[in-house]
Amino acid sequence: MSSLLKKIMVKSFLFYISSFFDKLKNLWEGKSSLRIVSTVLVICFVISSLLSALVINDFIDLGKFNNDFKNPFFSVEIVFTLLLITELLRLIFVLPRSVAKSVGKQFELLSLIFLRDGFKEFSHIDPSFTWSNIEKPFMFMSIYGFGAIAIFSIIGFTHKLQKHIKLSQIEDDQEQFVYFKKLLGLLLLIAFAIVGYIDVKTLIVSGYYLHSFHTFFTILIFSDIIIVLVALRYTHNYFRIFRYSAFVLATILIRISLSVQPFYDVMIGVIAALFVLLLTLAYNYFLDLLPKKKMEYNKPLET
Repeated sequence: MSSLLKKIMVKSFLFYISSFFDKLKNLWEGKSSLRIVSTVLVICFVISSLLSALVINDFIDLGKFNNDFKNPFFSVEIVFTLLLITELLRLIFVLPRSVAKSVGKQFELLSLIFLRDGFKEFSHIDPSFTWSNIEKPFMFMSIYGFGAIAIFSIIGFTHKLQKHIKLSQIEDDQEQFVYFKKLLGLLLLIAFAIVGYIDVKTLIVSGYYLHSFHTFFTILIFSDIIIVLVALRYTHNYFRIFRYSAFVLATILIRISLSVQPFYDVMIGVIAALFVLLLTLAYNYFLDLLPKKKMEYNKPLET
């Protein structure tokens, strides 16, 4: 088989993968899908709230889930966990558009996880609302709340400063790089489905939900490293390679943040967000050292 034929076959394969990924993306981001997701979240919140009311008043017994639903605020934790799962899917679909946008989406997800953890602490508050019972949950709620808004603010400034530039000025190379990221996105969707299956199976068998966001972020670390290695096919510019590699470090910091105890998780998350902001400022400053041929700034290019 000639090298030209192999090249044509690979390009055709990547094209079909890209088309399939785009169809899934358009399906997920369509208005009808958004309405369905919103409706499902509302229904889940109402049903879980009703179940809590029934369990608290001893009208029903949910077995291994009984203790969870005895807390009237457990439905808040459920619906925010489901919201995070939908945001995780959005993160996967953002990846082929821009590595920088993907990292930004990871921090958006982290800020929502902190908010979810804040609501989770709220579910630990005794309905009597005596200070002795709410002191510790209130402290953790405050830490998670301020951590979430700190990341929200930092990432907002980072988005405004971000400049999106093509990895390669050769259209075929740029196209191949985007195709590859879409292939990686499909593999991440498969990983997402596997992790979700394991979580649901564990929930049914043991009554314990794993909240495997840390597992998925571990997978993201490896996917980011693969992107760095593939980028070397199209550029050897130090500043671009450093930027992509630094994004991997930011993902690692997020992963560590999801594994450590309260206060330290927020501190590491905020440090990671500040790291990306500083990286963006430095990269923008050194843009003059990048090749200037056909370089365009602040356009929604796939990078």
